[in-house]
Amino acid sequence: MHNSSPRLVTVFGGGGFIGRYVCEMLLKSGVRVRVAQRNAKAAFFLQPLGGMGQLDIVRSDVGNPASVAAAVTGADAVINLVAIMGGAMLAVNATGAGNVAAAAAAGATTLVHISAIGADPHGASRYSQSKGDGEAAVRAAFPSATIIRPSLVFGPEDQLTNRFAGLLAMLPLYPVIAPRTRFQPVYVRDLAAAIAAATLDPAKHRALTYEIGGPQVMTMRDLTAAIGSAAGQSTGLVDMPDFAASLMSRFGFLPLAPLTRDQWISLQSDNVVGATALGLAEFGIDPVPLAAVAPEWLGRFRKGGRFAARATPRSMN
Repeated sequence: MHNSSPRLVTVFGGGGFIGRYVCEMLLKSGVRVRVAQRNAKAAFFLQPLGGMGQLDIVRSDVGNPASVAAAVTGADAVINLVAIMGGAMLAVNATGAGNVAAAAAAGATTLVHISAIGADPHGASRYSQSKGDGEAAVRAAFPSATIIRPSLVFGPEDQLTNRFAGLLAMLPLYPVIAPRTRFQPVYVRDLAAAIAAATLDPAKHRALTYEIGGPQVMTMRDLTAAIGSAAGQSTGLVDMPDFAASLMSRFGFLPLAPLTRDQWISLQSDNVVGATALGLAEFGIDPVPLAAVAPEWLGRFRKGGRFAARATPRSMN
C-alpha cells in the first residue's frame, strides 16, 4: 500500500455488481471500507471479505445530502459507483453525483467517480446527458476527482452476458438489435482493479479521466455470438432492421419491454475507448478477453451443464 493511501474509503454502491469487486480489492489492500448503500442489507454478503472491524455498512441515499454527508464522515477517500439507466436518471446520475462530490470535498482528499463512455451533457440520450451532467457536477465540487468511464462491463453477476445467454437458450431465433454498433466490453475485475488503484494511489491519478475498455472491439452481433459460444448455444442470429427496432423502442414504457426509447438512442453511437484516451495501460493492467472467462459462469446455460461442449451461434444472413 502506498504511503499516501487512504485509511478509510467510503464506497457508494459497494454492494452492487462492480462494487463487490472494488470492495474486495480494497479490503485485501488493508484499508478500512465503509459501504454506503440505499438498501444496506444488500451489502451484507461482503462481511466475510473483511477482517474484524475492517468493513462497515451504512444506509445512504445519494439523493439525500444529509445521509451522504454522514456516510463520508471521517473518510480519506470516496468512490461513487451509483448510477441508473432509466427512471430518475438526472436525480441519481447528476444531482446524486454532485451530492457525493460536495460531501467528499468537505473532508476527503480523494474522490473516484465512475461515469460511462459517451457521457456528454449535450448527448443524444437522456442517459449520456445525465452522466455528462454528473461529471460536470463532480468537477465543480471536487476539481481533483478521478473520473473513470467504462464501456460495457461483464462478469459472473452481470445483467449483460447472463441476460443474453438466457434469451439465446429460450429462443429458436435471436434478433440482434443494432448489430453494427461497436462496444469494447471490459471484465469487471479489470475495471475494479483500476478503480482500486486510482483510490489507493491518488497522487498518480488525481484530476485525470480514464476510459476503460477490454482488449477487443466487438459489434453487437459479434458480442452476441461470443456470449452464445461461451454459453454453448447454437441459436440462429438474425439482424433486426433498424426501423423495426426503433418502432419497438417507442413502446419501451410498457412493462417487460425489451428496449426503451432512450436505450435505442444510446445504441446509435459506438461505445469504445477514444483513440487518445487514457485507459487500462496507465494502470499496468492487461485486460482479460470475454472468451477467457465467460464460460465459467455461462456454463449453466449449456445443455448437459457447464462441462458440455460449446456451440457456435448460426448466422441467418
